[in-house]
Amino acid sequence: MKPLAITQGDPAGIGGETIALAWRREPALLRGCFVAGELAHLRRASAAAAGPGRPALPVAVIDRPAQAPDVPPGCIPLLPVAGGPMDLVAWGRVDARAGRLAADAVRWAARACLAGEIAGLVTAPLHKEALAAAGEPYPGHTELLQAEAAAHLGVAVADLPVRMMLASEALRTVLVSIHVSLREAIEAVTRAQVLQTLRIAHASLGPLLGRAPRIGVAGLNPHAGEGGLFGREEIEQIAPAIADARAEGIDASGPHAPDTVFMRARATPQQPGEFDVVVAMYHDQGLIPVKYLGLDQGVNVTLGLPLVRTSPDHGTAFDIAGTGRADPSSLLQAVRIARRLAG
Repeated sequence: MKPLAITQGDPAGIGGETIALAWRREPALLRGCFVAGELAHLRRASAAAAGPGRPALPVAVIDRPAQAPDVPPGCIPLLPVAGGPMDLVAWGRVDARAGRLAADAVRWAARACLAGEIAGLVTAPLHKEALAAAGEPYPGHTELLQAEAAAHLGVAVADLPVRMMLASEALRTVLVSIHVSLREAIEAVTRAQVLQTLRIAHASLGPLLGRAPRIGVAGLNPHAGEGGLFGREEIEQIAPAIADARAEGIDASGPHAPDTVFMRARATPQQPGEFDVVVAMYHDQGLIPVKYLGLDQGVNVTLGLPLVRTSPDHGTAFDIAGTGRADPSSLLQAVRIARRLAG
């Protein structure tokens, strides 16, 4: 398999520490992976991850992705993308320089993946305020990657619909809308948007599961609208979209009451869930259940892109950055899923 790139994320946060801790915990899994980032900040993060009095994992600089498997064991391969040395930013603070580095790493990795140089990318968390301070027009990873992929394909961004999936061993959710206000998210619940989400979930999860996914669709309103008593979106938008999807051979059902559909979909060691994935109508509706079940195993997967992208299910955690208390479990799970998706 071609190498996987792990973007460093915002250097003021815990991304670099989770990377160094992941290399300490499971070096065999990360064999052939490399970090796209900046040398001084990755060295600092490696030292923080090691803790006082312990040697930090050394960082080995490479010139191209193909060199990653040749790096000696016990070293973290780094491909610099900052264009030269960079002054250290403070831990736990919004900084435009940090936002610029994080965005540059993602943009470089996306282009390398689209050019066929790498198998996929795993993105350590960035900070949206730092991204905005750096002048980036995109609110997060998903929108930036969508723009890069659309430019590569020569199509308009609107013609390359993507969706966010948050997945763990217990539960998967795919979102109709992502980083918009709640008011805008409600307006995005249209027949066309819901149908498009169902199509993307069906097409993306089929290869991962080896069969057509069973999709449960959450309602928008309490009790899925209760027959129109609490809102008509289920009647006028969501149910027609489900009917359209079923006519195309997609195994979708609902709209189901949003306060119970996630419990019905949850898989346990004793039995699988009733659904393989839940289509949720907005960001927090779908992400709160997965995150409540455990941040250590949740993975963000962008569906609909012509590249593989996964990410840990946590943010920059400015409050603990630099303390060595970060947990690499979600990053390691993101690497595992990226490898499975890359085939």
